[in-house]
Amino acid sequence: MTAVPHSARPSAPATPDEAGRAIRATLADRRPGASICPTDAARQIAAARGETAPDAWRRHLAAVRRAAGDLARRGEIIILRKGRAVDPDAMRGVIRLRLPGVEAETTEET
Repeated sequence: MTAVPHSARPSAPATPDEAGRAIRATLADRRPGASICPTDAARQIAAARGETAPDAWRRHLAAVRRAAGDLARRGEIIILRKGRAVDPDAMRGVIRLRLPGVEAETTEET
């Protein structure tokens, strides 16, 4: 029987607190008004746990999306879909996360 390295073994999905901390930390690392993809926070969790499999972050994505909904309901973040804020209870599909109170930067020339 071949031993599987500890870092390659699947771990339990992120806890709600862990996912919330990862979202906050990832947003804090970005410039004001920038948004993140939930996968950014999920990848941060996998890296912090030392999970080296290329797709290790995927097991944390559902927890990150749930935590994003909780944070949005408390007003700590805004969930965006197609660049517009959406109700956390109605979020689906591709979303991005942003801190409130800072308008997103635009790249359009005026």
